[in-house]
Amino acid sequence: MVNKVILIGNTGKDPEVRTFESGKMASVSVATTERYKKDGEQKELTEWHRVVFFGALADIVEKYVKKGTMLYIDGKIRTRDWEDKDGQKRTSTEILADKMTILSKKQEAGKIQENNEPFDPNNEDDDLPF
Repeated sequence: MVNKVILIGNTGKDPEVRTFESGKMASVSVATTERYKKDGEQKELTEWHRVVFFGALADIVEKYVKKGTMLYIDGKIRTRDWEDKDGQKRTSTEILADKMTILSKKQEAGKIQENNEPFDPNNEDDDLPF
């Protein structure tokens, strides 16, 4: 069985970052747009995805990702259920990011970071796109 998601899209707003005793979490909304023709007319379908990052990836997202940043995301889909403060059952589907690449406006690849690879901003071998 496989649970794998790959997205390339733009963030809709600055990341939301939360710090817990166990570490940091960052989340962003990422828009993907599908373009197609129907009856000779160009159409667009935009989907919004909530993407969640943990650990070193959350640190990178907090530091470098802003509204409009183009991202390549490799992860898995996760659905969770909970009750809100009024007792209503809620469901949320989100993408848990395992890898991320920051893409420039010209779609030049950035640096891939994985959750198990700590990001060291002082490492001169890291080729960040900015």
